[in-house]
Order: sequence, then C-alpha cells, then structure tokens
Amino acid sequence: MPRAVVIGGGLAGMASAAALASAGWEVDLFEARPFLGGRATSYRLPSGDSATAVIDNCQHILLRCCVNLLDFYERIGVAGRIRFHRQFHFLEPGGRCSTLRAGRLPAPLHFAGSFARLRFLSAADKLSVVRGLAALWRERTRRQDLDRISMLEWLQEKRQTPGAIQRFWSPVLVSAVNDEPARIAARYGFQVFWLGFLSSATGYEMGIPEVPLADLYGRFEQARVHLGAPVERIVIENERVAGALVAGELRGADAYVLAVPFERVAALAPELDLDLSRFEHVPITGIHLWFDRRVTGLPHAALLNRTIQWLFDKGEGRYLQLVVSASRDLVGMSRADVIALALGELGEFLPAVREAQLEKAHVVKEARATFSARPGLDAARPEPQTRFPNLFLAGDWTRTGWPATMEGAVRSGYRAAEAVTGRRFLLPDIA
Repeated sequence: MPRAVVIGGGLAGMASAAALASAGWEVDLFEARPFLGGRATSYRLPSGDSATAVIDNCQHILLRCCVNLLDFYERIGVAGRIRFHRQFHFLEPGGRCSTLRAGRLPAPLHFAGSFARLRFLSAADKLSVVRGLAALWRERTRRQDLDRISMLEWLQEKRQTPGAIQRFWSPVLVSAVNDEPARIAARYGFQVFWLGFLSSATGYEMGIPEVPLADLYGRFEQARVHLGAPVERIVIENERVAGALVAGELRGADAYVLAVPFERVAALAPELDLDLSRFEHVPITGIHLWFDRRVTGLPHAALLNRTIQWLFDKGEGRYLQLVVSASRDLVGMSRADVIALALGELGEFLPAVREAQLEKAHVVKEARATFSARPGLDAARPEPQTRFPNLFLAGDWTRTGWPATMEGAVRSGYRAAEAVTGRRFLLPDIA
C-alpha cells in the first residue's frame, strides 16, 4: 500500500487525506496545533463550564453551491450536521427587516418576488441591480479582462447606483470573499453571484453547522492523525523529498502534501523557491456576546450600513456571534473598544439590546484569515505539482479557481490528491 504524509490539518489537508485514503493510500497527517480545522475550528474558553464556553473562532457558513465541501462532509460522515436556511434577513438601522427567499419561478428568476419587496433598496436601486445581474449573465463567459479589473470597477462601468453598491453588491461580496469590492478581482465577484444567485434556484441556500466546528472533525478517521506534531522541515535529497522532519525523526513516505498557509511554505520547504510576495492577508473579526435575556428572534441577519455585517443566534437569542469581514479597521482596536462598538451598533438594529445586560463577551481577531483575491493575483497562485516529483501543494491560496473559502480549501486538497494518484476527486461547479 502506498504511503502519504500530509502536513497541515486544516480543511485542505483533511480533504487531501480523505481523498488519498479513498484511493487506497495509507496516510499520516501531521498538525502542529492540538486540534484539526485550521482557521475553521472551535475551542473552549478558559473560564466557565457551560455549553456556550465552546465557541467557533468565527462563524463559518457555506452555500449549497459549495459542492466539494459538501462532498468532503459526506466523506467524513458529518453532512447531517449542517442545517440549511432558505432565506436571508436584512436589517436596517432602526430595526426594519427585509427577507430574500426563492419563490416558485425557475432560476434565474427565483428571487423576483421577494427581491421586488425588499425595503432597503429604492426603486432606482432595484432597477440598477437587475441591469447589473443581466450584464453579469451576458458577460460571464465573454469578458477577457475580469481577472485584471476589480469588481467595483465593473460595477461602476455598469453605472450601479451608490445604494445598490452599498446595500446589495457589497454586503454579499464582503461576506463571501472577505474583502472590499475595490480589492476583489471581478472574476470572483462574478463567480459569487453566478453560482450563488443566478445559476440555480437552490445554490444560495446557506448552511450553518449545528455543532461547534471542531466537532465536525472530531472523528476524522481517514488518516492517522498526529496532533501537536509540528513538521520542522521537509528534507530534500537528490531532487526528491526524502522525508518530513518531526521531533527530530525523519518520517518517510511515497508522496508528501504540504497543506499549510502560504506564509509557512518558505520555512518548511525553502527549496521550492516560490514567489509569494503578491499575497496579502485579510482579517476577520468574530465578536461573541452573551446577554441576560433574549434580544432577537432571528436565526441570522445581515446588518446594513454599519461596521458589524452579520449576526448569528448561537443560543436562544441570548448568545450572539457577530462577524466583521475585511476587518482591517478593527485589528488595532482594543477589546473593550470593539465590544463597545458592537453593542452600540447592535442596539440600533435590535432595541432589546439596549435594555439587556451583557453577561460575557469575547473577541476573536483572525489577522490572517484569508488572502486578498486582488486583480492579477491568480497568475501567482501555484498548481499542486511542484518541481519535486513527490511533493505537492494544497491550501486555499493555490490555484483552485475559487477565492479563499472553505470550498476553495477542499478543492485544493482534492486537486493535490488528484496530482498524487492520477484519479479524479474534484466535482465540477453546479453550473
């Protein structure tokens, strides 16, 4: 039986290991931290012993169009722990709520009814959005410059109204790609709206794990998992990998998959000599708030025109997780200031917050959450094959065809396994 060593226990590494195991490979997976999941995991707070003491580092969601991520969850037996929601709630300051849901019409008209009733967009904004989506439909396969221009440049070219950009295009893009439209290559903006909104009547459905993220990977059995086992270096001899150095011991195998963030590659395998200077990190901030009473009846909502972008009910309307994507302005703020900002803004959307007592709060700043999917970056994203015939790359930053998402990470793991085995694992997009 051939053997593989996978370095990194995030989604990319686990997806690669699962695919290799299904092809009859014996896999050892080494993870430096004491848990699996990488940047999509959960942990127990130092204080308290209640159920809410286990928190996700940030709320991670998926859409029904994330077919490879769903396939990975099927492979490891946790697909039943994802709950899908078929409507999106949008809250304006003052508390007015609008809901977007699919109707009976086929795609791409399935949102027509609820879109017409959205109250946070003016008639001019709605007409602008319809024109923009129609242009996206026409130009998706025709434009040759979508990797060279930003999504904002494309929106401005299509004369989208300020209200449409601020209240429709931007909330979706920032949440999906973790960056501002001015920094996102138009190709990825097109991908978000094509797969999530236009190509299928169900692709938009939002999946939220019903258990802490770490519980999704707690029974990962597709490999021998070595936690708290950092790989010190990949050893190269005679233009091949001779082994992975772990605690002073050389671990040998037939193939090696390096599934670590891009900033770790040079330290582990300097011989690859990859130029990753064009990659830039983008932060995400998660804010966890526990109140003494119920403050919302909504399971989730997008918050418009403020710093806080999303809220998720994590427990009886009393424990809320707030998300700020592309949170560059929050990275340097103190914990107290972030919490004060969150409470002040949340009170504008949920009047009950102003009467409730905050019992506990926790702030998680993921300074290296994703890479910025900037125009022109795709050419710098490497393929899974490297100059060494038995060393392969995985990670959402490699050339997956997707931005930095959980789907992109799984796609990278499958592509690495394909390069190792010559077998097909990657599922095509829904359209």
